Amino acid sequence: MDVKTGLFYLFSALMLFAAFRVITARNPVHAALYLVLAFFQAAGIWLLLQAEFLAIALVLVYVGAVMVLFLFVVMMLDVNIDSIRVGFWKNFPLIGAFGAIIALEMSWVLIGNYRGTEIPKMVNAAAPHADKLVHVSNTKDLGILLYTQYLYPLEIAAVILLVAIIAAIALTLRQRKDSKYVYAADQVKVNARDRMNVIKMKATQEALPILTPEVVGDTPVAKVTPVVEKKA
Repeated sequence: MDVKTGLFYLFSALMLFAAFRVITARNPVHAALYLVLAFFQAAGIWLLLQAEFLAIALVLVYVGAVMVLFLFVVMMLDVNIDSIRVGFWKNFPLIGAFGAIIALEMSWVLIGNYRGTEIPKMVNAAAPHADKLVHVSNTKDLGILLYTQYLYPLEIAAVILLVAIIAAIALTLRQRKDSKYVYAADQVKVNARDRMNVIKMKATQEALPILTPEVVGDTPVAKVTPVVEKKA
C-alpha cells in the first residue's frame, strides 16, 4: 500500500468518525466542531483526487464562513438541549431505517456508475501518449466551463443569492424605538450656527421662592415661603 492509499483510508476513517459524532454529540457546539473536522477530511480527500479548487473552496466557504456562522448562532441562541432530545430514542429506529435506505441507494448508484465506466479504457489508451499531453490546471478548466457553457445558470444563481441577501437584511432590519440613530445627510448639511444658540441673560436675577413641606393632617403639602431680603 502506497502513501496515497494510506492517506485516503486515514482521511476517510476520520471523516466517518467526525460525521458519526456530529449526530451523536450532546453539545451542539461540539457537533459543529466535529462537522468542521469532517469538512477538513473531505478537503484532504479532494486534494488526493487533484481537485485543488474544490478543496480550497470547501475550506474557505464552509469552514471559514458557514460553520463560523453556525457556531455564533448556536452560542447566541442558548438552545435548551434537554427539550430537543425529548423522544430521540423513541424515533431513532425510524430515523435509522431512513438513513440505511438512503445509504443503500447512494451505494447502488455509485457502484453502478463506476462498474460500467469507460475511464480505465481511456486511461490505458492514452498511456502511450502521456509524454505529449499538456498539463492544464483544473481550476482554469472549471473557470472556462463556468463562464462559457454555464454562464447563464451562474448569473441566475448570483441574482438569487443577491435577492436572498437583500431579503435577509430587510427582514432583520427593523426600526427600534429604544435605539438612537442619526442620519449622515443631516450631519453633513448642518452649519456651525445651527449647533449653538446664544441666549442673552441678565447678570443678576431675583431669587426663586423656597418650597418648604407642611403637614396638613396626614398628607404633606408644599408651602411657598417667600424670601425676605435683608436691608443693610
